[in-house]
Amino acid sequence: MGIIADVNCLDENGKQYIQIIVNPSSYPVSYRGEYHYRSGSTKQQLRGSALTEFLVRKTGYRWDAVPIDNVSVGDLDIESFEIFRREAVRTERMTRKDLECTNEELLNKLGLIVDGKLKRAAVLLFYRNPQRFFTGCYVKIGKFGIGSDLQYQDVAEGSLILIADRVVELIYLKYLKASISYDKEVRVETYPYAREAVREAVYNALIHCKWEDGIPIQIRIEDEAMYISNACVFPSDWTTENLMKTHNSRPYNPDLANTFFRAGYIESWGRGIQKICEECNLIGAKIPEYSILGDDITVKFTAVANSKNFNRTNDVRKGKGVNTKVLELIKAQTDISLSEMADHLGVSYKTVQRAVADLKKVDAIERVGGRRKGYWRIKEK
Repeated sequence: MGIIADVNCLDENGKQYIQIIVNPSSYPVSYRGEYHYRSGSTKQQLRGSALTEFLVRKTGYRWDAVPIDNVSVGDLDIESFEIFRREAVRTERMTRKDLECTNEELLNKLGLIVDGKLKRAAVLLFYRNPQRFFTGCYVKIGKFGIGSDLQYQDVAEGSLILIADRVVELIYLKYLKASISYDKEVRVETYPYAREAVREAVYNALIHCKWEDGIPIQIRIEDEAMYISNACVFPSDWTTENLMKTHNSRPYNPDLANTFFRAGYIESWGRGIQKICEECNLIGAKIPEYSILGDDITVKFTAVANSKNFNRTNDVRKGKGVNTKVLELIKAQTDISLSEMADHLGVSYKTVQRAVADLKKVDAIERVGGRRKGYWRIKEK
């Protein structure tokens, strides 16, 4: 079995006994072709993908960091790089100067090349058809009626950057209906699920998914609930209860997570679930429910009971919601950026962007000048 143990012959109270000392091993133990691993007080047998993942992790690599053959930078998708550059600049996670480089230089900056070879993460993020290398690398969306009644469906394919750029918009344009209300002359559309919460959950699924299992992310949409499921390796010391509390960021695929962070899609402080809950609270929806079954994790969003009762813009001049907080920040600092507002309020960039749009619609503010040298003007009435 490859185990070297210390064996001592000891004497106590006139009786001799054998002491065997087995030091912890960093690698699983092979016994008759089976690999065994002890976690706490329990012994587990490692099989299949769990064994592969364990061996890769013990070599110092994470799954998404393993180099891959038969693909080069020239094979990657130009549009995916364009989307990444656009979002990284827009969210100010990278400067234009940082991005004035070749695609290969950009991949090196993102840590996606090792020993001259692309990592798996690079292929997942920027290759137009990652299913050539990884089966099941796509997102499956279905609209269901009662029970198993599948009404229509879509498959979102392409690089993870392409999927991230389009899948949430697809869900809201094709699968959800918004209730219509009016704030004075402004038409307000309110959806049954918080857009930023759904976006965050989808991005979490994309970067934490156990892609080596060959199982796509599945989004099931019903009239009263939405379910987002993906294969995962859940940390052994976490539960669905402490998942909802403050915790550190522990991405299963660190290179995927870092690139999504640089694109402005996610934060890097483990605040994703907290942001999801905050966005649900903003529209009066229930806190999402997480469940784990085997290697699958599912988040359930419950539709707002009566979305017509919620007016997203509220009355921005009466001191309610995120809109008013944004207005107060602008009054205090007229050159403040959207990213600075998001960091200050602890909400997503998209939430601030939507609040600013609401304020413009009701003629509360206007932008003077460009993004870098411009400022906000409060329009008093």
